[in-house]
Amino acid sequence: MKIEYDKETDSLTISLREAQIKESDEVRPGVIADFGYDGGIVSFEVLGASKVVEQTSEMQFAIA
Repeated sequence: MKIEYDKETDSLTISLREAQIKESDEVRPGVIADFGYDGGIVSFEVLGASKVVEQTSEMQFAIA
């Protein structure tokens, strides 16, 4: 799992696994889910992250 915050776009990306993305869908307002060819979720993107996540500047880390 990998979590990255992009200050320029104010978006938070949560990658659950490495896989090629087949399609993306806005599952909730401001939340985009990316789906792989197997139908499983690959990642989420939260738009306007600083409005819903505290301390976004400290959010860039990876869990191995």
